[in-house]
Amino acid sequence: MSNKLIVILGPTASGKSVLAVELAKKFKGEIVSADSRQIYREMDIGTAKVISKKEGVSYHLIDIINPDQEFTVAEYKKRAIKTIKNIQKCNKVPFLVGGTGLYIKAIVDNLKIPPVPPDKVLRNRLNKKSIRELIKKLKRLDPEAIVQFDIKDKRRLIRALEVCLLTKKPFSQQRLQGKPLFETLQIGLKVPRKKLYKRINERVDEMIEKGLIEEVKKLNKRYSWDLPSMSGIGYKQIGMYLHKEIDLERAIELIKRDTRRYARRQMTWFRQDKRIHWVKTKKEAEKLIKAFLDNHSRSENLSGDGRTRTGDLLRDRQTL
Repeated sequence: MSNKLIVILGPTASGKSVLAVELAKKFKGEIVSADSRQIYREMDIGTAKVISKKEGVSYHLIDIINPDQEFTVAEYKKRAIKTIKNIQKCNKVPFLVGGTGLYIKAIVDNLKIPPVPPDKVLRNRLNKKSIRELIKKLKRLDPEAIVQFDIKDKRRLIRALEVCLLTKKPFSQQRLQGKPLFETLQIGLKVPRKKLYKRINERVDEMIEKGLIEEVKKLNKRYSWDLPSMSGIGYKQIGMYLHKEIDLERAIELIKRDTRRYARRQMTWFRQDKRIHWVKTKKEAEKLIKAFLDNHSRSENLSGDGRTRTGDLLRDRQTL
């Protein structure tokens, strides 16, 4: 049984999901989603879900919880690892695909996630504070945590503070790396910024045409606007429109703007990991994967800490 894992990552609207389906078909793989929004049922249009069963590829870890259910990184890691190992047992290649950097890092680096259950009272209190106030508080409690994740993500800031306050220990010291569980190849899809922004704008227009407003209306009948799931890009802005806080034109403009900003934050996160091999085409990705899967003898040569020397294995294949 192979212990290999292939990661396909990139910013939103980069085309990674479509690429992953094509690669999974070619290399007899199955896809494990690493998207913190696509885990929710009933939230399809705004999360741009790609259902690949029609293409003959199994897709895991989408539509696994309801919008009003809690779901932590620790829970994601547990489910993802189990799914990846099951795929490997079937002699297929697991493809971890998505743009949620923390989900990917939790698997690739086997992060030790603090086993701290959510505290709703504390979260509600912290949620009333502004992002600037939360950053100031976290800097005081754990300055190292600030550089570990997207500080503009209010949910992540609240979670870090929650762990600090409940355990009386710095969040950064509890989220340490463990021994790698898999021999991993990370491939990033590189898209020029101008082209990416054009895709983002077109995708938002397509979401509106497909019925994003109706999707949000249905969700609004069943779920509170205070839920983390309802704060996602697209849902928040359309919610503002439905509550007559802004007009539809402004809502669409904000969705596009906030999505572009999110894409920039994703790239800032991914650029920190020098193990990622950036490609522009499917052909380049195929070469990297073929070298990775075919190289059985050299792939067993791990570094002293157990990490795969993927860079050494593929250096002569890297074209960018």
